[in-house]
Amino acid sequence: MSRKATVERNTRETQITLTLDLDGKGRCAVKNPIGFFDHLLTSFCKHGMFDLEGELKGDLWVDQHHLIEDTGIALGSCFAKALGDCAGIARSGFFIYPMDESLLQASVDFGGRSFLVCEAKLTGIPLVSIGQGGQNGSGEPNGIAASFQTDCFEDFWQGFVSTAKCNLHLDTIRGRSDHHKMEGLFKAAARAIRSAVEIDARRGGEIPSTKGVIV
Repeated sequence: MSRKATVERNTRETQITLTLDLDGKGRCAVKNPIGFFDHLLTSFCKHGMFDLEGELKGDLWVDQHHLIEDTGIALGSCFAKALGDCAGIARSGFFIYPMDESLLQASVDFGGRSFLVCEAKLTGIPLVSIGQGGQNGSGEPNGIAASFQTDCFEDFWQGFVSTAKCNLHLDTIRGRSDHHKMEGLFKAAARAIRSAVEIDARRGGEIPSTKGVIV
């Protein structure tokens, strides 16, 4: 059974195309104009064993918020579309991820309702890198954004849960580095989501709900 989905989201602010394979090899091939965001999505795919490809474009001359939140919305839509009625999946997942001085926790339930609790404990200070880096190394306006607005971290996950129809709790248990907190939370979320969407052979294809339907 193929569990793949393609979603396009086109607005006056962003143009996003994503194709997701839930049963992939952990490959991320997304053209992403924000360097650290590319790093986060790559980590998410690698640790969740999801294949993701596509392209992200947006009005970065305004802010990173539009593109990052809309990517979350599009990725959540991919998960919802690929999961369908959720028949046979484990439905919920949990993972604690250690990353150097930081310890991060993620819990998820694909129960049909959207709710996010994000206690990432970020400073709100943007991460700044030197140089272009990224995938294409070209100049503005189509080049790589060197900085990352840490306040957009929660925006991404809020967008994700709104369309994936899941409950997601993200918590920094302890940590110092914002880089480690955000990357570790993406990895913890990936592992929790991977556990939740995996097929549970003991269910025999039944929908994992006493209601008989995920709503």
